[in-house]
Amino acid sequence: MSTDGSESRATRDIPRAQDQLFREGGGARAKYSALIVGKPGWGALLKYELVVLYSQVLPGALGLALRKTLYPLLLGSCGKNVVFGQNVVLRHPHKIHIGDNVVVDDNCLLDAKGESNRGIRIGSGVFVGRNSILSCKNGDIELADGANIGFNCEVFSASRVTIGAGVLMAAYSYIVGGDHDFSDPSASVLAQPRTSAGVDVGAGAWIGAGAKILDGVTIGERAIVGAAAVVRESVPPLAVSVGIPARVVSHRG
Repeated sequence: MSTDGSESRATRDIPRAQDQLFREGGGARAKYSALIVGKPGWGALLKYELVVLYSQVLPGALGLALRKTLYPLLLGSCGKNVVFGQNVVLRHPHKIHIGDNVVVDDNCLLDAKGESNRGIRIGSGVFVGRNSILSCKNGDIELADGANIGFNCEVFSASRVTIGAGVLMAAYSYIVGGDHDFSDPSASVLAQPRTSAGVDVGAGAWIGAGAKILDGVTIGERAIVGAAAVVRESVPPLAVSVGIPARVVSHRG
């Protein structure tokens, strides 16, 4: 929950997965396709299922070779020399675009789900570490060239999250491009709408291990966010921000 009043938040209607799967009407195949594949029809479903069946969990060099060949068939676009680790999960893959020389390590989730979003765009030279999640809930995520996402990180977007060129996002850090409306005390937070203003991380910034960047925040170019910090307000370029809540303690230039 950001307290930076300079950012306007739009209300977002984000259906829950269980609501989509268990709503009345529509067959199981159509619901699965809408939630996972993102395209209607048997053709898109069969292509997705065959690629997953023959390559997703296969270990070793053969698995790497098959995923390098087969995963691009599902994607919106894919450059040269893209490596997909074991158990990489793709959702709405036609809205995922990847540049050249990219590594997506084992057990990552690239989820571009949404009805009107552009999805996920990953630039060239990007590394996405093991167990990390890029999750769109009708939002967009962009990783610019050379960004490095450490192990066990999550980037969530209900509107837009932009991570600039050469950003270092250390392990266990979390960028939250969305929030909950809790204005009605008579209702549970879960029952109230979601809001999102988005997050921007400037080129060359360093997000320390375990840091949390909350909705509505901008991290300036080449700024540093200390380990385990909780950032609720924007950080100027070249600033060093630490603590809970984070505060600027110095400048690099």
